[in-house]
Order: sequence, then structure tokens, then C-alpha cells
Amino acid sequence: MKKTLLNVSEIKVAYSTSDTPKVKIKSGEDAYDVLLASWNLDTIELQEEFKILLLNRANEVLGVYPLSKGGITGTVVDQRLIFAVALKCNATGIIMCHNHPSGKLLHSETDITLTKSIGKCAELLGINLLDHLIISKNGFYSFSNEGKLS
Repeated sequence: MKKTLLNVSEIKVAYSTSDTPKVKIKSGEDAYDVLLASWNLDTIELQEEFKILLLNRANEVLGVYPLSKGGITGTVVDQRLIFAVALKCNATGIIMCHNHPSGKLLHSETDITLTKSIGKCAELLGINLLDHLIISKNGFYSFSNEGKLS
């Protein structure tokens, strides 16, 4: 019996960082400022978006990952993508963030359920879920500040 050789791609892993100074996150306000700067203020009240702020061990920003854009009342959040990106970036902490196009800074039951689920996954992977922000042009709601993170 003749064996057929399969052409299988090799997986490559690379990591690099720059010497440019990084922004340090010390509070929900710091995270809000960084995340709001990544939003298009012309569409923040049009459609819901979900982003992840990726941090190193010193709570310095590695980057912002735009996970999804949805409609007026919601967007899809795939937890596998959150952690695929976090692991690839060598992040040790994440801050989740989404906007409510209505501008209301109140969490929904879905927001709470999602936060708990992602928190469990983060714990298993040794990644700190530091906060979940709901933002608008005029302010933010912090799950951490309100004691709703755990």
C-alpha cells in the first residue's frame, strides 16, 4: 500500500514589542479615555460595537482589538476570539468594552451573563478580567467600580 504525503502547513509563533512608551491603565477612567479614542464618535450612537483592551502584567496597553460590530440593539461576542487574540498578544489582562447606541449606561442581564462567562474563561487561562465598560460619548459604566465583576 502506497502512503500519500499530506501537505500540512507549519504553525509559526512570533512575538515582538516596541520601545515606545505604553499607556498605563490605573482606573476605569483611564480605560474609558483609551477606548473612547478608538471609537468613531459619529457612529457610537448608531450601532453597537464590542472591543477588548489588552494589557500586560504592568497594566500597560498592548492594544485595542475591535471584536465585533452589530446593529442598534446588540452585537455578537465570540469568547474564543477574545482569548485567541489575548493569548496571541501575550496579554495578562483584558478590559471588555461595548457601547449602547441609546446612550444609556445601564447593564442588561445579557451583559451580566456575558461578563460572568468570560470571567470564568479568563480565570482558567490565567488572564485577569479587570473590567467591563459600557460607554457613550458622555460617560461610562464600570462593572468593576459597581462591584458587578465577579
